[in-house]
Amino acid sequence: MKEEYLIDPVAKPRQTQKDRWAKRPCVIKYRDFADKCRALGMHVPVSGSHITFVIAMPKSWSKKKMAAMDGMPHQNTPDLDNIFKSLADALYENDSCIWDIRLTKLWGRIGKIIIKEDLRI
Repeated sequence: MKEEYLIDPVAKPRQTQKDRWAKRPCVIKYRDFADKCRALGMHVPVSGSHITFVIAMPKSWSKKKMAAMDGMPHQNTPDLDNIFKSLADALYENDSCIWDIRLTKLWGRIGKIIIKEDLRI
């Protein structure tokens, strides 16, 4: 089973007590992301899934560069673990139950999250 969600992946920011009342833009962006994930009914299985985060290419890139980079590995920030952390924290109260997962981060024309569930496990 494969599900695609048209939502830009966001890294989880390090939050402080001050973010409760003086919200930084990165915290607002993360909280909006978390709300959208829950509204879309996203689900991350605790084992046997492959999640692909597709990071949207900057609009300032040339068409030639976009064509060359489409589907290529994304090796810049944000880090893969921080992107997954934001998704897991958005969907689970306690995400320690996730024990087997494969993660990929690629460039794409639009941002999206693809969750492929492998039923063999």
